[in-house]
Amino acid sequence: MNSISFKELEDKSAEEILQWTLNRFGNRAGIASSFGMEDMVLIDMVSKLDGGDITIFTLDTGRLHEETYEIMEKVRTRYGLTIQTYFPDKEAVEGLVRDKGFFSFRESVENRKECCFIRKVEPLQRALAQLDAWVTGLRREQNVTRADVAKVDHDADHSNLIKINPLADWTQERVEAYIEKHSVPVNSLHKKNFPSIGCAPCTRPINPGEDIRAGRWWWENPEHKECGLHRTTDQRTAG
Repeated sequence: MNSISFKELEDKSAEEILQWTLNRFGNRAGIASSFGMEDMVLIDMVSKLDGGDITIFTLDTGRLHEETYEIMEKVRTRYGLTIQTYFPDKEAVEGLVRDKGFFSFRESVENRKECCFIRKVEPLQRALAQLDAWVTGLRREQNVTRADVAKVDHDADHSNLIKINPLADWTQERVEAYIEKHSVPVNSLHKKNFPSIGCAPCTRPINPGEDIRAGRWWWENPEHKECGLHRTTDQRTAG
């Protein structure tokens, strides 16, 4: 299946796409994990496939929930995985906090994107520099900014990388059903109405009827709710 086209991969299952990834890239592919539900499904799937190890990496922004660190440790011990952790540049964080305070990200979209760049985007760039492909838990129904995401494509911001989204066509119900069927451990915040979990100051529980990403940067309009880690080619051109 290594010679299959990206278009043909759209019809493949998540497990088939992950197996293709392992066969083609091995540990030069990495799962970018924030240890949300989707990431836990991907980690569980990979643990059951043949083809060697895949890289698991995470971005520790310095402002994560305690519950997120707890699920990281569960992953490490249950699956016997090494988690490569990338931290933001010390001087950049110190400068941001010194010049703009601890909550500048709530003052404007520009300030919030600056904080996200320092704490997430720049560390991601360092992580991706070690890889040929990265795997994410993006799903089309998560947000209007993700409605057109492909299962496999060239990365819009890193032309030398392949971006792989095996769960692109999955629904929230399907994610939850997989977790229940396979007894996959999840972040305990999910049971407190946190379907999408980021930094602690930028994440709140959602109310009944709200979009699943309504709790992320809730003071902003939906079309702005990306941190810069994930953009389509169209978004990059419009940016």
